[in-house]
Amino acid sequence: MAATRTAARRAAERGSDRPHGRRRPARGAFALQVLGELLLTVGAIVVLFVVWQLWWTNVEADARQGAVVREFAQEIQAPAQPPATPAPTPPDYGPAPVPEGFANGDVIGVMYIPRFGENYTRPVLEGVGRDVLDTLGLGHYPMTTLPGAPGNFALAGHRQTHGAVLDNIDQLQPGDRIYLQTRDAYYTYVFRNSEIVLPTATDILLPVPHAANATPTESLLTLTTCHPRYGNQQRFIAYSVLDSWQPASAGPPAEIAARVAAAMGGS
Repeated sequence: MAATRTAARRAAERGSDRPHGRRRPARGAFALQVLGELLLTVGAIVVLFVVWQLWWTNVEADARQGAVVREFAQEIQAPAQPPATPAPTPPDYGPAPVPEGFANGDVIGVMYIPRFGENYTRPVLEGVGRDVLDTLGLGHYPMTTLPGAPGNFALAGHRQTHGAVLDNIDQLQPGDRIYLQTRDAYYTYVFRNSEIVLPTATDILLPVPHAANATPTESLLTLTTCHPRYGNQQRFIAYSVLDSWQPASAGPPAEIAARVAAAMGGS
């Protein structure tokens, strides 16, 4: 009898060690579940950030840049239509004028690049800080010259975000024309060549790029942006040279006459 009671007691003790109902998940499994949920949350945040960077910043910047162009048009009140009969030989207007007196954020002019599409119209402003590049368009490096002067008129712009003003820079071909409209004149640049450099290659901003002691004899336009697309490990540099200019009173060059009329008329 004593042996029977001892066996029953042991069986009862073993039974009391067993969990009642469902077994609790192991601590390791619970940690994996929490980690999985955290990863899903982080993934969703990353996706939303990418959407914001690659889509919404462009929407906001496009709207703001369009407003800047319209404000510029209202300020200059320039004629939007070209001359009725363009002269077969462009007249010689003499040395190109050099605008001056710009503070950070001031509008220098409006740029038209036919290679980038018929609707490509972007404002050009003084400064290359985030207050300019993230919202307003192409920014002018203040230490470089202004359009019309011998030397290097250098601009920076985003490639994939904040308006993607230089997204198609790698599509430029030698001979392509780039137009800059200021309050007093139209400048016509001809694209010459491009290169890819490291971010530390600041000598691209010299009056003669890569030539520290050279005296400039040409008026250059240098466009700079990140490379590759969706990255910033390098810089894509596009060089153009001033080919001609004409006063605002002569109307825009024929190639951009329609888009200038649309931009200046706000249509």
